[in-house]
Amino acid sequence: MSIEYLKQATKTPATGEDGTRERVAAMLQDLEAGGEAKARQYAEALDHWTGAIIVRQEAIAEAGQALGQQLKDDIRFAHEQVRTFAEAQRASTQEFVTELPTGVTAGQRLIPVHTAGCYIPGGRYAHIASALMSVTTARVAGVKQVIACSPARGASGGVHPAILYTADLAGADTILALGGVQGIAALAFGLFSGHPADILVGPGNRFVAEAKRILFGRVGIDLFAGPTEIAVIADQSADPELVASDLVGQAEHGPDSPAWLITTSGELAKRVIERVPHYIERLEEPNRGAARDAWRDYGEVVWVDTREEAVSLSDGYAPEHLEVHAEDLDWWLEHLSNYGSLFLGEETSVTYGDKSSGPNHILPTKGAARYTGGLSVAKFTKTVTWQRMSRDANRTVGTVSARIARAEGMHGHAYAGDDRLAKYFPADRFTLEA
Repeated sequence: MSIEYLKQATKTPATGEDGTRERVAAMLQDLEAGGEAKARQYAEALDHWTGAIIVRQEAIAEAGQALGQQLKDDIRFAHEQVRTFAEAQRASTQEFVTELPTGVTAGQRLIPVHTAGCYIPGGRYAHIASALMSVTTARVAGVKQVIACSPARGASGGVHPAILYTADLAGADTILALGGVQGIAALAFGLFSGHPADILVGPGNRFVAEAKRILFGRVGIDLFAGPTEIAVIADQSADPELVASDLVGQAEHGPDSPAWLITTSGELAKRVIERVPHYIERLEEPNRGAARDAWRDYGEVVWVDTREEAVSLSDGYAPEHLEVHAEDLDWWLEHLSNYGSLFLGEETSVTYGDKSSGPNHILPTKGAARYTGGLSVAKFTKTVTWQRMSRDANRTVGTVSARIARAEGMHGHAYAGDDRLAKYFPADRFTLEA
């Protein structure tokens, strides 16, 4: 086995977490104790926003009027793609009833959560697509109340018009002009809306991600998210220009966004390393600086001998986004296991998945793709079970359960079985000891 790092990262996605955790924990305590007044204070201090927190319908209508028709048409196209894919997800999981042996009838129900809190980033970039991915999917799942929040832009800017238009189109019941930790706290505690979230979803910076992590348990979350990641697997058939372009396209998310290349071609690896700076330099600031820092500190290029080694290494990264620029795409689809979303072939860029192709772009990072997928209709739905049994079923199920309970030392459980057997079958004698 031969693995050679032609460029190795000096930092990992976990770098700098401790300081963030302490700061966010203190803010959440302040916000829970201080409520809406404290949230307004943070909005003013951090976003310079003193306007209304609940966005009025008039402001949403004005936002739509401020957008060009082409952008609105594009948003509607992307909404249809995301909605259609989410509807197919919903249809893929069914309620059922089944007859088990001994007279037990059991089933599964799919029940949407009541309230979803959808965080939509809007600081450095206006994340139009994140509004589509979170709000649309919640609506398709059947969530009763969908509360969205996004940061206001300065003293008079308010929430970005495109985000307002998109969140309203996707079906948000309420939109809050709040970002960061104070936005997450408002969603979780039901500030301003009166509807505490059952689940918090949506991407965000490290403070948003940490707030969700701390609140997990009190509320559900979509996943533990960190900075955006991309990995590209490429062989000798790949176009180094497109590989370099795609790596930089994700690195512009922020200075801590990992970008990894795994290749079976040493020549391609060298060519990509040469071309990445060119694609960074064509960006404008602040994107250029973010991508430059991300590539310097988090970029890796790894040269391997075989595609099996590439699979093993990629599954170890468990990247959020995984592109494959290689021959025999079906082989890669069959053998790769750990990724948030897979993009097969050079025609299928992460950019398309981020913006409009259909599958959800809210995906696991920091290796979480080893055990979970991204946001889906299922995240907003509780899969619950029910059961009913005949009295006669107690002959078998009751005696077995009582014996297991006694073997565990749980005699109260055992008596619950004993008492039913005594009621339903008073003339019978059962072996109730393990």
